[in-house]
Order: sequence, then C-alpha cells, then structure tokens
Amino acid sequence: MTATAVLTARALLLDMDGTLVNSDASVERVWRRWAERHGLDGDEVMKVVHGRQGYASMALLLPGRPMEQNHADNARMLQEETADTEGVVAIPGAPEFLASLAGLPHALVTSADVPLSTARMAAAGLALPEVRVTAESVGASKPDPEGFLKGAAELGVDPADCVVFEDSGAGIAAGRAAGMKVVGIGPRASFHDPDVAVEDLTRVRVEGAEDGRIRLHIG
Repeated sequence: MTATAVLTARALLLDMDGTLVNSDASVERVWRRWAERHGLDGDEVMKVVHGRQGYASMALLLPGRPMEQNHADNARMLQEETADTEGVVAIPGAPEFLASLAGLPHALVTSADVPLSTARMAAAGLALPEVRVTAESVGASKPDPEGFLKGAAELGVDPADCVVFEDSGAGIAAGRAAGMKVVGIGPRASFHDPDVAVEDLTRVRVEGAEDGRIRLHIG
C-alpha cells in the first residue's frame, strides 16, 4: 500500500540497488548481454534478477546447470557490473536520508559484493555505512533472510526491532522472513506488499527519539 505512516525501530537495514542507488541501466546492459549469450529472453531475465545474487538468478533461469558453473559465471558478471557504472545515480532523497542516519544504528545489506557495492555507492556519490553485509558475508541469497539477520546481529538489535528498506520482491520476502517490517522503495516494491511503499527516499523522514528508538515518518 502507499500511505502516510509512522514506524518505529531500533535499527534500519538498507538494501542498495533500487533503494539507495539507481543502477538499473547497468544491470540491464550486463544481464541482457548474458541473456543473449544463453539464448534467453531478456525481458524474462530482467523479471528475475533484481534483488538476488547472480548465481541464484542463474539457478532459476538455467535449471539443471551445475551450481559451480553458476558461481563461476557470477564472478565474471560481478566484474562486468563493477566496471560498468555509467548511469549509476543516487535514488532521489538518498544523500539526505543517509545523512539523517548519522549516529543511528543502520547497516547496508546488499546482494552485491564489496567491489561492486563500493563502486556503485561511489558512482552515486553516497557514503558507505560503517556496517555492511555483502555477498561475501552470507551463504544464501535473498529471498533467504540470512543477510538481514546478520545485519541485525552486527548491530546488536533484535530482528523484530529492525525496519528494512527494499525495492525488490526477493528483498521484501527476505525482510519478511527475518521477521522485520519492510518499507518498499520505488515502482517494483509496490507489487510485493511491503508494510509501506513510497516512490523514493524523499518521502521518508528520520527522527531519533530519546529512548534510543528511530521514528520513521513515511509518505
């Protein structure tokens, strides 16, 4: 739904692509080339890849292919994506949103690895949060909740006291599976029933409360 809402949390867990950074142009270029190499329909491929690690998307798109081949292919794809930052920009409101989190518990939880997340955040002119859970940190891709649970553990906060910011179906499912409330960002999010959905981060205002909680005004 899209609504004005107030949510409270003790920590925020932030996806990157589609949530803080608009990397759609790069993702489209790299994955459509991959689809062409494998004789797959590019439009169908793009319905799958958002939010997941590459090897997990490949497993869905090429069922039966050995997983070690998917991991090797994914390593090449990550290098391609890291080198391709043309058109990578901040989601509207992201700089101000991140600045408002100074001194408040928050973490980046992304399906990108360290080089890719570093490259994209830099291309978008955004500072990396101090706490980061990247592809190297987890054994399972979103929609598995492992990344968000690790983020909560790193911050020392109960999962139920965390709010996730996500744009993709896989990411929203992961946040829900972790037992967290989810704020959906952007056009993809509204199709996957987050607790609240907004167009971009200009619609989110962060307020630190005296009891240590974070109050989110959304909408």
